[in-house]
Amino acid sequence: MSASGNFGQIQNAISSIGRGGLFLLQILSRTRLSLRQWGEIMRQLYFVGTRSLVIILTSAFFVGMVLGLQGYTTLVQFGASESVGAVVALTLFRELGPVLTALLFAGRAGTSMAAEIGLMKATEQLDALELMAIDPVERVVLPKFIAAVVAVPVLTALFNLLAVLGSYLFAVEWTHLDQGLFWSRMQSVVEFQADFVSGIIKSVVFGVVIAIVSVYQGYFAEPTGRGVATATTQTVIVSSIMVLILDFVLTALLI
Repeated sequence: MSASGNFGQIQNAISSIGRGGLFLLQILSRTRLSLRQWGEIMRQLYFVGTRSLVIILTSAFFVGMVLGLQGYTTLVQFGASESVGAVVALTLFRELGPVLTALLFAGRAGTSMAAEIGLMKATEQLDALELMAIDPVERVVLPKFIAAVVAVPVLTALFNLLAVLGSYLFAVEWTHLDQGLFWSRMQSVVEFQADFVSGIIKSVVFGVVIAIVSVYQGYFAEPTGRGVATATTQTVIVSSIMVLILDFVLTALLI
């Protein structure tokens, strides 16, 4: 690829970031929190949050089982198998919980939001709203944005809970580790502010990123079937990359 082509890609990426920032300001400026808007936000919370529970909780339980298995297998070699609960909790609260929840949410709910908005644009429903003097950003985009920002931290907390439960069942029921040691070591090592709260802060940032990427890709998609498909694909790619980059940045700041 030529230097001019690389420069063009960088220029397009910077332009997209700028447009996304301006679009975020536009969304926030439409916040009215009227009764109708609250109703639509709650409806979107059901679609992006409640309907994501199955994949989030199922994944969390087996991630916890795997962490318990790997942690026990490693720690037993050093005679520290009773610390498996603490290791699993720290791994989940600080890193895996927020990151895996965000990636799963982007794949399930983020693509759904981008596809729905893109389809509304392709079928000229957004133009019809403007003709009726209804702001499509306020009516369509804002409720989805707020719902995603709220849903990700809640789903992250539930992910952590089910993952810890999965590791507990493996460590205590399968390997017969003393449950008192499992919980006491976890409580003595995990700090609420440094570990749990920092993970929730990460999840809030991830929620904002996934929300703005999803609605931006859908709102500015080409009004064709191919354009909608591209928007949904770009939602997963851009969201995943941004989550992983921001995870490193936030970890460096919060450590």
